[in-house]
Amino acid sequence: MAAIGENAHKRDTICIFGTGDFGRSLGMRLLKSGYPVVFGSRDPKNSVLLPSGAQVFSHAEALKTSEIIFLAVHRENYDFIPALSDLLDGKVLVDVSNNLRMNQYPESNAQYLSQLAPKANVVKGFNTVSAWALQSGSLDASSQVFVCGDDNKSKQLVMDVARSIGLTPLDQGSLLAAEELENYPLQLFPMWRLPFAIAAGLTVLFFIYSVVTDVIYPYVKDNKDVSYWLAISVPNRIFPNVSLILLSLVYLPGVIAAFIQLHRGTKYKRFPNWLDRWMLCRKQLGLVALGYAFLHVLYTYILPTRYSVRWRWINSLIQESKENKTMQISQVLSWRVDLYFALGMLAFALYVLLGITSLPSVSNAVNWREFRFVQSKLGYVTLLLCTAHAAVFGWDRFLQSKRYKWGLPPTYMWGMIIPCIVLVLKLILIIPCVDKMITKIRLGWERKLEDKVCGNKSFCI
Repeated sequence: MAAIGENAHKRDTICIFGTGDFGRSLGMRLLKSGYPVVFGSRDPKNSVLLPSGAQVFSHAEALKTSEIIFLAVHRENYDFIPALSDLLDGKVLVDVSNNLRMNQYPESNAQYLSQLAPKANVVKGFNTVSAWALQSGSLDASSQVFVCGDDNKSKQLVMDVARSIGLTPLDQGSLLAAEELENYPLQLFPMWRLPFAIAAGLTVLFFIYSVVTDVIYPYVKDNKDVSYWLAISVPNRIFPNVSLILLSLVYLPGVIAAFIQLHRGTKYKRFPNWLDRWMLCRKQLGLVALGYAFLHVLYTYILPTRYSVRWRWINSLIQESKENKTMQISQVLSWRVDLYFALGMLAFALYVLLGITSLPSVSNAVNWREFRFVQSKLGYVTLLLCTAHAAVFGWDRFLQSKRYKWGLPPTYMWGMIIPCIVLVLKLILIIPCVDKMITKIRLGWERKLEDKVCGNKSFCI
């Protein structure tokens, strides 16, 4: 009985071609999971860095020991494969290679490999897992393994190996998907490019605008040098405005999509590509907006410690003492300042809540209704509070002609345009009759279908 139990838990030998970083890391992980590992090398005698417990043979000898072969070499070194074609007959050949750039070759490495070894069952997999991830374990790296291939049985064998070493395999279909899998690790923040580009563009625009109105204007008009504002004051005008605009851009595509569905009278038509791309990066837009909000809070916190601010306060006190005057407290100003900070703190608290909820570990712990309530309902509340925060900051400045330097409006006014548009459009969408129509459309109702059934009669509702 003991012998039967031992055989039941005995794992098949795994062969690895390639003794580089990835091959050694994979071999170490397989050995820890109970797999016998055999390496195939061009020069077995010089392979001294292999993990303890693994055997090393020539390519031909190593092939005889296993039905699953991991090919951990670059495409440029596939030249030895054709000579082993007969020995690979019916065996599973797992291609783990990647390229130096996207679409480097006309076909994927896996498809090219299937041409070199037509008798083997080629499977693409493990190319999205790094050597570091294999060494550190799934607790310190991504555990997803993408697998594709034309033979389902071979794919299942490779996926079983992935599960056995603590990874999560995901079937991506036939070998035609190999090109996409090989391009995936070469992508650099694909979902973050648009948010970063928008944030960078807005930052540059607001920086130039603030420099013109807050630094250059005083120097030209009054010969007053306030260039030191470039370090703290100017950035602290940029961060809140960019953050507010980015937050509004998170919700603007959803509003636009709702109006498009209302116009079309159906949800069964694709949105424009630009809107699809915009909606897919809303999470990233929100997180970048949160980063700018953090910077705004930090810069605002240190404002009282600045030398210029302390000098202005002290100078004001000295001036009052000389003139024997006492400045009376202003109830309006007190309300304005307290309301400004209260709205800011509440908005920032909800901002952080939105950011935390967007984390996978948190979002996976809540159901869809809870996630939607936080991201949508509380999201609009956050946008409203942030916009009110900016409005209280501006107060009546938009009515003061001296604020319009060279005819240009104050910076905060530009930052409020898009948020106010989003809030007005959302207000229209939550009108009961409009909201009811959107709900019907999203439940599958179609205007054209109903017109067809009713014969386009005006009394059809």
